[in-house]
Amino acid sequence: MNEAIVTLKKGEGRTIKAGGMWIFDNEIESIMGSFTDGDIVVIHDFDGYPMGKGFINRNSKIEVRLLTRNSKQEIDGEFLKQRVKDAWEYRKKTVDISSCRVIFGEADFLPGLVIDKFSDVLVVESLALGIDRFKLQIIDLLKEILAEDGIKIKGVYERSDAKVRLNEGMERVKGFIGEEFDTNVEITENGVKYIVDVKDGQKTGFFLDQKYNRLAIQKLCRGARVLDCFTHTGSFALNAGIAGAREVIGVDASQLAVDQATENAKLNGLENVVSFRCEDVFELLPKLETEGEKFDVVILDPPAFTKSRSSIKNAIKGYREINLRAMKLVKNGGFLATCSCSHFMSYDLFTETINQAARNVHKRLRQVEFRTQAPDHPILWAADESYYLKFYIFQVCEEK
Repeated sequence: MNEAIVTLKKGEGRTIKAGGMWIFDNEIESIMGSFTDGDIVVIHDFDGYPMGKGFINRNSKIEVRLLTRNSKQEIDGEFLKQRVKDAWEYRKKTVDISSCRVIFGEADFLPGLVIDKFSDVLVVESLALGIDRFKLQIIDLLKEILAEDGIKIKGVYERSDAKVRLNEGMERVKGFIGEEFDTNVEITENGVKYIVDVKDGQKTGFFLDQKYNRLAIQKLCRGARVLDCFTHTGSFALNAGIAGAREVIGVDASQLAVDQATENAKLNGLENVVSFRCEDVFELLPKLETEGEKFDVVILDPPAFTKSRSSIKNAIKGYREINLRAMKLVKNGGFLATCSCSHFMSYDLFTETINQAARNVHKRLRQVEFRTQAPDHPILWAADESYYLKFYIFQVCEEK
């Protein structure tokens, strides 16, 4: 079968030439040959130099997503199996595989596809038309590869219900792939047990990217009074509790999240140490300050305040506000763990925003460590979208 040829404009294709995986619609000079959206196409530079193969979708601003830099490579079962096997072998070497992200889209050279493993359940998120065609084949290949390591998958649930699918001209999809099963799945991470709701939880049900950041705060929380803001289902709060904190308060604006967090506390026998409140963090922090409350450790794990470049200014205000409020609540010599999960909030921007917050409240910050996402969410250099999580731990000191 002859694939259509996509030719770039002269001087375009900067992302792909720098090592990235995307070609945008305004970078394309011409398309020769017949194709339908979702098909594999060959990519040529303006002078006919072959640059690889990817799948095309004219409904998307990202018109071509690269699959391979070898323009002669057949995109078949063997090719996909090697991609999946490479992804799994990488996880075996870098993370606890009892629950982990097995495939992370572009960073695993399978653009648009995310697969999370929660114990014996797989959760799939397919966000691009081309990869959607291979979705079932990839799931079957992954099951085979896991079975070779003695891991039997009980069931697969699809969470392709993100809004970005609409940008690809695709419908939002959610439901079982294959046999039905109980969608409340118990996992253990860092010694903490959770019930993960893969059907109705946020994204794929649980944020695996913070796994080792949660572990990093444990040593700071022994004997401490801890405030965990934007707690979601209680993961940072429970890591503090299991580490021996004397009191932990988790806060989230979602009653559903607070209910799930409370159940997770009971699951770990921590209900007398860890409690949860359904409140708006932006309203609660000033109230706690007025009441004269102080904490040994404050944790900020907010949702992405910005999902586009256009809303960066408002995001900076939001990050600055919560960080300066949190610093006021930390005892002198206590600790602040703070993060941003927005790709658009760059490392430099996030760092400067925290610095401004500290100056505004006359606090000195002593950096304990800087971290990013867990290794099962690898950062592919030149594929900037794969680097999104910035995580700092600071000791907060009074100005002397």
